[in-house]
Amino acid sequence: MVNRSLRALAGLVSAGAILGVAELVSAPIGPNSAPLPAVGDVVVELTPLGLERWAIEQFGTSDKTVLFLTMVAVSIVVAAVAGIVERRSRPYGSALFAVFGVLSVAACVTRSDASPTYAVPSILGVAVGIAVLRWLTGKLEQSTLVDAPEAPTSAQVSVGDRREFLGMVLATGAVAAFAGIGGRIWGSNARDVSASRDAVRLPTVAAPPLPAPTGADFKVPGLASYVTPNSQFYRIDTALVVPQLTTDEWSLRIHGMVDREIRLSFADLSARKPIERVVTLACVSNPIGGDLIGNAKWLGYPLKDLLEEAGVQPGADMVLSTSIDDFTAGTPLEVLLDGRDAMLAIGMNDEPLPVSHGFPARLVVPGLYGYVSATKWVTDIEVTRFDRAKAYWTKRGWSERGPIKTGCRIDTPKWSSELQAGRLMVAGVAWAQHRGIRGVEIQIDDGPWQQARIADEVSIDTWRQWAFEWDAEPGRHVIRARATDGTGETQTSDEADVVPDGATGWPETTVKVE
Repeated sequence: MVNRSLRALAGLVSAGAILGVAELVSAPIGPNSAPLPAVGDVVVELTPLGLERWAIEQFGTSDKTVLFLTMVAVSIVVAAVAGIVERRSRPYGSALFAVFGVLSVAACVTRSDASPTYAVPSILGVAVGIAVLRWLTGKLEQSTLVDAPEAPTSAQVSVGDRREFLGMVLATGAVAAFAGIGGRIWGSNARDVSASRDAVRLPTVAAPPLPAPTGADFKVPGLASYVTPNSQFYRIDTALVVPQLTTDEWSLRIHGMVDREIRLSFADLSARKPIERVVTLACVSNPIGGDLIGNAKWLGYPLKDLLEEAGVQPGADMVLSTSIDDFTAGTPLEVLLDGRDAMLAIGMNDEPLPVSHGFPARLVVPGLYGYVSATKWVTDIEVTRFDRAKAYWTKRGWSERGPIKTGCRIDTPKWSSELQAGRLMVAGVAWAQHRGIRGVEIQIDDGPWQQARIADEVSIDTWRQWAFEWDAEPGRHVIRARATDGTGETQTSDEADVVPDGATGWPETTVKVE
């Protein structure tokens, strides 16, 4: 009906006013005071594990974009409903907006860095939105667009009144959009840390890693490069808005079961000896054959040195690291002290950490899935015990320790490829961080397992490329792969889901040869 459509439009414009004003007001206060990101974080916090895992499996690194689009869609529906049910005598739509205001205020003020001012954007935004909704509803009910609030669907529409109303809606929407876009630009510029990042000069490493031998990268078309470029490195974290933290603002506190608490500024790191290592990181949500894994050259400072300087007390068995956005990871203490190259990283592939990968500093720990080790934007390290503290993902049913399982991936040929008969190259990568890869085998259909050629080993903490030349005959074929790690253990064929400690099984691809 015309009347219902116009009321829904009034609700949408009013909701736009809420978000526009809130975005503008949040710009000088801080990004965490904006309603949508705050509510989004609460949604992530309350999302059931199964749904969260499904989103990562389906959308990978686009999961946050999908969440935002879903929130926008839900907001549109709620706003339209608010407009439809709003009446001057029965302000049900205004009440719906007020409920949103209460929820968004609660989401904003309960954040770790919150101050009382974090409530202001939501309060002002909702107040303006309700005022706009009441104003537009009043105009509708005073015009010939409706003949009575009790009989809205029987309206006889006046062309002049409709044009006037649509003009008011258009003007209000334009102001709301200008406020929202302006606030976003203002806030982004105010929080931009690119100047701080550009000013970082990475320290010179006394003993850099040996350059990767030529044989470490086969350079086969379709095969992942030995070193993953920063722009292609996977990103999985809980941050809906990437934290923006300058080197002047950043500091690290090491405390808990230690003899002495340590506080470090970014400038303090310059007095320490850095290391540079190539390390492969992997996400526990990586499915068999998935791409949530990458290999990079990291520069940073040994965590072992920092912990020993603090003086770890007897009985401690876990390090709880916390990021600026309250994400936590629980890392087994012995892993950080056993001599592996676990570090507080500040550089990635010869440049300061990208902002989306943890600038100014993050943790890199070989051999563990990222959810228990690779905290980005890290600002706090507490030495504690597993029976005293629970990290973000372990609270949600994932295992406490998360050692990376032996795995491999088929990069080429891709699934459902149509190929020409003859000599073809099958290639991929294999990993077993901190154990190394001893070999990779390939099976065509149900034939015998055959040894693939593997690239030169640079480190037991990095993946190795593998390649196999296949004399392909016409027909449909299934190609499988399995890896054997440095201890002699072969990747299991038993299929298991990513929960609670990583997927298992053999990757396979099906191709058609003509």
